[in-house]
Amino acid sequence: MNAFEQVISRKNTRSVKWGNMEAVYGVENAEEILPMWIADMDFPAPPPIIEAMRERLDHGIFGYSYICETCKDAVRSWLSSRHRWETQNDWMLFHHGVVPAIATVVETFSKKGDNILITTPVYPPFFNVPGHQERNIVECALLEDNGTYSIDFEAFEKCLQQDIKIFILCNPHNPAGIVWSEADLRQILRLCNQYDVLVLSDEIHADLVLPGATHIPLAKLAEEEGGKIVTCVAPTKTFNLAGVQAAIMITSDEELKTALQKNAMAHGQMELNAFAASALKSAYTECEAWLDELLETLSTNMDYVINELPKAVPGIAIQKPEATYLLWIDYRGTGLSEEDMMDKLLNNGKLALEPGTKYGEAGRGFLRMNIATPRSVVEDGVKRFITAMQA
Repeated sequence: MNAFEQVISRKNTRSVKWGNMEAVYGVENAEEILPMWIADMDFPAPPPIIEAMRERLDHGIFGYSYICETCKDAVRSWLSSRHRWETQNDWMLFHHGVVPAIATVVETFSKKGDNILITTPVYPPFFNVPGHQERNIVECALLEDNGTYSIDFEAFEKCLQQDIKIFILCNPHNPAGIVWSEADLRQILRLCNQYDVLVLSDEIHADLVLPGATHIPLAKLAEEEGGKIVTCVAPTKTFNLAGVQAAIMITSDEELKTALQKNAMAHGQMELNAFAASALKSAYTECEAWLDELLETLSTNMDYVINELPKAVPGIAIQKPEATYLLWIDYRGTGLSEEDMMDKLLNNGKLALEPGTKYGEAGRGFLRMNIATPRSVVEDGVKRFITAMQA
């Protein structure tokens, strides 16, 4: 049995996904509920990463750490070989996660009352983080056609005319799993350049592009189109290291980088911890074969759900995403409200998925399902969904 087939209990490990459902879903006892919601995987991290952290642990001394040049070399080499994006070590600033990095960029390059643009439905921190910093959120809803999304560029430009300071791009897109085309990305750059808008490109899902699709880093196109770009990447989503906490902000613009460095100093932000640095270096130098096997596993898991669930539940439709390990399930054909659907899933099926409105009003009528788990668990989740709808 390989690592992608083995079911490993995550209970009593302080797992948000498995141990915090009572608080998240408002249920008294979640012991029988199967969690397929938050975006972390039920697979162990690659063995080389575990060994790298074990070696660091065995050393026994955990003083102040810094990011060495070999760590930066590892990031640079990975981006070059995996995404054909040529970067430089001095473009990189390290942070404790992509969400904290988003908060830093918003705080650094906008002020209270400024307008931040997002395209919905989208990852909740895109509106939560700026909102808590007292920025105004301007939503440009994506165009949707039978579960397939595109950017309404006419509406997008009208939004940019509202004195937008930052546009936060999800590239690839979460939750819909879109890998944006080169034409779309160039149009985003041209319009943001026209209205002098900084683009924060969250590319944490870049390495989770499924076979047949190709991720294009926005900053790679900006070398021709120009623009103010800060890109956020991380090994955490790809290699299931969210609890280790490591991310990289990348910008070739010296003024942007200096401003981000000043913000870090103002907050006393230190370097990555010793274990995060070891994990990051190992991920980007030793784990490519593991990732390729993971992507095949995710793709087949998705195919199973897409083939079985709509067939068994009338009114359900699912488009296979191009990236991520998250299915965006369209249940509008069932005629159920979001409240009724969640009630059925939690109480009848004992299954925890995420409601679409968590990603903005544009997500109403959809559910997000995490299939980054062994096939036996995926099959159990499908059975629970069917049971919920039959009860």
